[in-house]
Amino acid sequence: MDSSSDSDNVSGPPRRLFGRQRPIHAALGGGKVADVVLWRDSRVSAAILIGIAAIWFLFEVVEYNLVTLLCHLIITTMLVIFIWSSGAEFFNWNPPNIRRIILQDSTSRDVASNLHRKCNQLLSNFLYVASGHDPKVFLLTIVSLWVISVIGSSISSLNLLFFGLLCLETLPFIYEKYEDEVDHLAYKLNRRMKKMYNKLIEAEILRKIPRGPIKDKNH
Repeated sequence: MDSSSDSDNVSGPPRRLFGRQRPIHAALGGGKVADVVLWRDSRVSAAILIGIAAIWFLFEVVEYNLVTLLCHLIITTMLVIFIWSSGAEFFNWNPPNIRRIILQDSTSRDVASNLHRKCNQLLSNFLYVASGHDPKVFLLTIVSLWVISVIGSSISSLNLLFFGLLCLETLPFIYEKYEDEVDHLAYKLNRRMKKMYNKLIEAEILRKIPRGPIKDKNH
């Protein structure tokens, strides 16, 4: 009887998924994106999810064209601003403040700076993984990209993008809610996969061991 098979329930510090040491909120950056993904602000997260579903419905079900949709959105926006501006004199509304709507130079510089920093960080991580410094992440990335390519060849790009955004909006929240249970199951699955891999390696090594000829014992 293998004593290592009963070691899954050994007490000790919880083993987090992918060897993570920080909380999931900090691992996702700890900013507004993490707040949205983990539903810290349920109104914003729900609005984004409804918006994603509405865009998918317009393009996939209604079969809207991108140019047509953009033109209709601009026309609707112009009509709303026109009615707002025209009705402000008759109904004592506050007219639209153009200065508040227009982005300031500092806001544009901040957005460009944040985007530039994120792109550099992503490129640096990509080059680090692609250079083979972390073999586990390298293999996991290759397998994940291959699986995504197989899935992408079976469904449309729009459905794949919608499914990816839907998972991004829901899976981190579910994982944070059931973190201990998911980490425990992932740890047990990882141990079983390692045992199967070791058995395959041992069997392959035994096959390569040369064996002498078997003598016939029949008289």
